Amino acid sequence: MAEAVAPAASTPSVAVPAAIPVRAVLPWAVFGGLLMLIALYFVGAEQGAVSVFAGADVHEFVHDGRHLLGFPCH
Repeated sequence: MAEAVAPAASTPSVAVPAAIPVRAVLPWAVFGGLLMLIALYFVGAEQGAVSVFAGADVHEFVHDGRHLLGFPCH
């Protein structure tokens, strides 16, 4: 007679994310930070005496974002 053998209990395998070295992330973090600073400048300070572009085109383009972020502009 054949004996019944219970299957061995196996633990479920857990996917482990690959480690990303800081050297690979750092240039992208610096680039993203610079883009955010440029966007913050255009939303918050691009008007009046410190404007890079003449006219009110940039001011009008980011006008609602300026109010959303709490920058006074009138």
